[in-house]
Amino acid sequence: MKIYEFTQAPNPRRVRIFLAEKGITVPLEQINLAAADNRKPEFLKINPMGGLPVLELDDGIHIAESVAICRYFEETHPKPPLMGIDAKDKAVVEMWQRRMEFEILMMTAGAFRNMSDFFKGRIPQVKEYGEVCRNAALKRLEWLDTVLADREFIAGPRYTIADITAMVGIDFGRTTGIKILENQKNLARWHQAVSNRPSAKA
Repeated sequence: MKIYEFTQAPNPRRVRIFLAEKGITVPLEQINLAAADNRKPEFLKINPMGGLPVLELDDGIHIAESVAICRYFEETHPKPPLMGIDAKDKAVVEMWQRRMEFEILMMTAGAFRNMSDFFKGRIPQVKEYGEVCRNAALKRLEWLDTVLADREFIAGPRYTIADITAMVGIDFGRTTGIKILENQKNLARWHQAVSNRPSAKA
């Protein structure tokens, strides 16, 4: 078993944090996104979509997509639960996880893809759309600050994958000037708490 990843990318970081919270160690193999190694034929045989991370199981099966990889480890190592504990809780965690993914992580990533020199000449970039994504992310941070006014973590009283996705999205947003504002006290309190967890350094 091993995981193909790239340490500087946000989605592989989500999986590393998830594994760290579980106390699981899996060998990591670096695929250099800056060198477009993920677009080379040998890697496209592993994941035709070219994305990272990818979990390679001992039987040769490959599982791509961050949440799918996390789901595998949630099922094989259920303690501590990071994706819910019963039917209702799992649905609530999934709801918040998807919100954090679509409204924050995807928006910060969209801003980066369309505004950063990292992708210049490599993919089509629309700077105006990057600004749309950036502004959407900033609006969602305002909203998330209000959500966290009455709870410790995003999906409720326990740390979950929703917190991982939100933290990674917010941290990645710094590349395009997306950040927690001084008046967003609830969001800042939460971000400091989750960033201080040992897993955040994974």
